[in-house]
Amino acid sequence: MSSVHSDPLPSRPAARPRPAHDKYTTQKLAIALGIAAVIAAALAGIQIGTSGATLIDVLQTFWAKITGTVPTDRASLLMHNVIWELRLPRVLLAILGGAALAIAGTLFQGLLRNPLVSPYTLGIAPAAAFGASLAIVVFGATAGSAAISLVIGALIFSFLNTALVLSLASTRNLHATTLILVGIALSQLFGALTACIQYFAEDEVLAAIVRWTWGSVNNSAWYQVLVLFLLLAIAFPYIRFRSSALNAIAFAGDDSAKSLGVAVSTVRLQTIAIAATLTAVTIAFTGIIGFVGLVAPHIARLVVGANHRFLIAFSAIIGALLLVISDAVGRLVITPGVIPVGIIDALVGAPIFLYLILTRQKAIE
Repeated sequence: MSSVHSDPLPSRPAARPRPAHDKYTTQKLAIALGIAAVIAAALAGIQIGTSGATLIDVLQTFWAKITGTVPTDRASLLMHNVIWELRLPRVLLAILGGAALAIAGTLFQGLLRNPLVSPYTLGIAPAAAFGASLAIVVFGATAGSAAISLVIGALIFSFLNTALVLSLASTRNLHATTLILVGIALSQLFGALTACIQYFAEDEVLAAIVRWTWGSVNNSAWYQVLVLFLLLAIAFPYIRFRSSALNAIAFAGDDSAKSLGVAVSTVRLQTIAIAATLTAVTIAFTGIIGFVGLVAPHIARLVVGANHRFLIAFSAIIGALLLVISDAVGRLVITPGVIPVGIIDALVGAPIFLYLILTRQKAIE
């Protein structure tokens, strides 16, 4: 009996290893598109104004600064100065200020585990308003004489308020509820003190206080842009480094985060101090601007999720975009007049937040 030999089955070629799929592709793409949108909005914002400007004028101004050349004809020189000295600082201040407030709002909401918290929950904005109002009363109402004292007054009382909140809350081991309640109480206190100043102030002083509380990037200066840029350049890498600890606190709570090795009190103290500083410096330069720190993190969560590794960066992008667009709208509505960015921001931010509440309830739960 002969044996039948069958041919062996051909061996399959070794499968090529598939490239690892980056599960964060959506987040990275959203951040890239967001940065492009901010740049486009900034270029459009620079062109808006009573004297008019084109994209060519903007690019020529940048090229002149890069090469160190100065326009020779009068019209080109005037446009160069308008773009570089007036429009570019206000657009950059709107970008940096919006980013700073949005980052602060994201940090407060994550650390306090409360989606309705904003940079104003700890009373920072009312304290800044009181400090600025006091400076206007003491040093005068004109922009030239009161500019530096106004900024210093806002900063001093913002930092005093933050130090008071953190020191009081530390007696309760920085419990989130304690921070919120202390902040609400101090907000009411500083709001009442500011109202007292307004009640007894003369008309000129009262008008200056009210203008500051509207929030504006008018009369922005390069030193303000530089200060905010340096502050964000220092704060953002640290916050990014702490993103895992922020995730643990926000998602798991204090006890679980401690079991994972997170120094909860230290992280909360440091990051709240950073958020308070970002808010105080921004408010000192721009006045009271609301809703950015509240709305931007919610919009960002809908797009990139709640992972702070990407949420902080994208919240900053959304905050910058909201403030740049609000400033542009404020300059277009009643040209040649300007509606303060704080008013436009509230008019835009309130409907967006109502939409989130009514149609995307999970975004605020």
